Amino acid sequence: MDSVLANQWLPVSFSKDLQKDPISAVVLGERVVVFRTAQGVKALKDLCIHRGAALSQGKMIGDEIMCPYHGWRYDGSGKCTAIPQQPASRQIPPKACAVPYGCTEARGLVWVNLNGDDPATLPPYIEYEDPDYKTFFCGPYQVHASMPRVVENFLDVGHLAFLHAGSLGDPAHSEITDYAVHKVDSRLVTDTISVFQPDPDGRGMAYLTDYVYEILKPSVVRFKKTGKHPSECYSMMLAVLPEGPVSSKAFICGSMNYNKHVTNEEFAERQSMIFNEDTSVLENQRPELLPLDLQEELHLPADRLSIAYRKMLKEMNVSIGTA
Repeated sequence: MDSVLANQWLPVSFSKDLQKDPISAVVLGERVVVFRTAQGVKALKDLCIHRGAALSQGKMIGDEIMCPYHGWRYDGSGKCTAIPQQPASRQIPPKACAVPYGCTEARGLVWVNLNGDDPATLPPYIEYEDPDYKTFFCGPYQVHASMPRVVENFLDVGHLAFLHAGSLGDPAHSEITDYAVHKVDSRLVTDTISVFQPDPDGRGMAYLTDYVYEILKPSVVRFKKTGKHPSECYSMMLAVLPEGPVSSKAFICGSMNYNKHVTNEEFAERQSMIFNEDTSVLENQRPELLPLDLQEELHLPADRLSIAYRKMLKEMNVSIGTA
């Protein structure tokens, strides 16, 4: 298990998708069950201590989750509250418990932290909390690629003109002017990067778009862009769940302070088209593990953000999905 990311909040579901039934997730190779209670969202190791059944296949009884195999019940702290096969008068063994994990709900997402529970360390998403913005949710997208590869693709400005030609880029306007990456507190933030886009937001109007990218966490990044009308702001956050070395789940939140008549379905349809274009490349990149040795691949000035990201991963000793 990646000891660095095990101490960070990782997305497992959109809030809207976690209803009355429990859901399963794979977090850094660990099977986790997530469910709602009157006290909030909870997460446990997806394993009944009795015979190893998956608790996520069970059902909720009030605020407790019941194992589908023998009916053992667990509360949100992992304590076993009922063993039907023994008399109610008999004490439940202390060993009869499930491993609890940190779990919280914020920014329209449910997050799990395998080794901590401090919500102050959650990545920020300012626009989500701003009433002037409308936020949309896209995905989650299952990708057979490492988390760092998925994140780096989001940060890669140079591919827009080719992989997303006709929407986010144009091969006739592929040059990327030089820019710098700055450390601001614990974040990495770029200068403004200008990109000509035929259709930057789905309205079908071409114009020069100004991007500012931020790396918030190893698995959480975002950008904010403005265009023809500087008062119109469009932001997007990508939060990636690393399931294993080359398996990821991507959650995308987009926010706009204009064009608010667009439905979530319309926004997500366009974003899914774009992400599917990315997936076709991501799942065929080699090596599958992102090289942290900068000598292994050829880099250009346009790749400064990717270089900064790789350096950050190396400094933090992030191991999952890297080489």
